[in-house]
Amino acid sequence: MLELTQRINDVDSSEIHDSLILPYELRIRGRLRATTVTNLDVGLFLERGQVLRDGDLLQAKTGEIIRIRAAEEPVVTARIEAGLPLARLCYHLGNRHVTLAIGHDDKGGWVRFPPDHVLEELAERLGAKLTHHTAQFDPEPGAYAQAGQGHSHGHSQGHSHSHSHGHHHGHTH
Repeated sequence: MLELTQRINDVDSSEIHDSLILPYELRIRGRLRATTVTNLDVGLFLERGQVLRDGDLLQAKTGEIIRIRAAEEPVVTARIEAGLPLARLCYHLGNRHVTLAIGHDDKGGWVRFPPDHVLEELAERLGAKLTHHTAQFDPEPGAYAQAGQGHSHGHSQGHSHSHSHGHHHGHTH
């Protein structure tokens, strides 16, 4: 088994040994056993918390380079007018904390997500036209990942309050 342990940047295509096609649900895992396009057994031993994107390159301990490809999988594409309607659709779907792929082409704006009847009904209520089909699902990585921060962010829990209660406060809650 080839142990893939490191992400690498662009290389000459002649250096790529094989491809590994994975659906989104497997590209979010740091540990995985899989089979490449040419039936080579590989194991992923990567830092947890980073999604593998379509086109990412992984290098084995022994030097081989494997390109990640997003698999075709069942998706729903919601098409809607670009601008405020697309922004509104993205806001309401994103408010449900689901992963979304967002795009625009000559037909207008679109949002892609895994099939889910609740999300589909919401999208239709907002004016989107839905298409059920198979396609690569490579959702937005999120603001923290785009900024190179991973998904970690801190919240300060320390609160310092100093109140003098030598007089009456009339607060209504």
